Amino acid sequence: MSEDAKVEPVSCRLIRLQKYLSTAGICSRRHGEELILAGKVCVNGKVITELGTRVDPLTDTVEFDGKPVLDRQKLLYIALNKPNDYVTSCEQPGEKLVTDLVNIQGRIYPVGRLDKDSTGLLLLTNDGQLHHRLSHPSFDHEKEYVVTLAAPISDSALQKMANGMLLSGKRTRPAEIRRISLRRFSIILKEGKNRQIRRMVQKVGQEVLGLQRIRIAGIRLGNLDLGKWRFLTPKEIKLLTQI
Repeated sequence: MSEDAKVEPVSCRLIRLQKYLSTAGICSRRHGEELILAGKVCVNGKVITELGTRVDPLTDTVEFDGKPVLDRQKLLYIALNKPNDYVTSCEQPGEKLVTDLVNIQGRIYPVGRLDKDSTGLLLLTNDGQLHHRLSHPSFDHEKEYVVTLAAPISDSALQKMANGMLLSGKRTRPAEIRRISLRRFSIILKEGKNRQIRRMVQKVGQEVLGLQRIRIAGIRLGNLDLGKWRFLTPKEIKLLTQI
């Protein structure tokens, strides 16, 4: 909370519940009144059916159909452990979307891309400035992956990928690679060409069986279960905003 928010009188912040639903993008004010009268909206865990109810956007928790309603002005930062077969998109007919896995009201957007057949850490936010900074390759933030191969890989093949190689006529940037086992290694990239790791592995005569992203900049996947999500901590948000 900012210093300005701390000194702002509570009475100045209070708004009608139906207006809060409308500004959060849930519905129109008129429809919001209908939802309130139908008992579908809760404030701080209590069902509200009175149209005159006012809420404080900074301190009150509003829920619609059991899901938190988040004001569009509130910046959200979410980490998701993406499963296979989900696409990193907000809209793609016929596909399972990563945004379907995040059970909140309001619009958030995936940062960058993670292939449909890859798993691991994906960040989602409604912070447009941070989205740009993390998505644009010129900012040099690191992304770390664990790669599982169909067969053992040689040290010389790992070194070729680490040194950089030509893909579609352009040389990849040097990467940091560490062997984990005969068929597994970790790789740290500062760029994100389309299906880059899979193409690099294919170029040294190997095949990727599994590709998991475990870190973006200073944010780690940790023990977050597959398909689950969490809000970033204040410390993690600070790490991102300092990139």
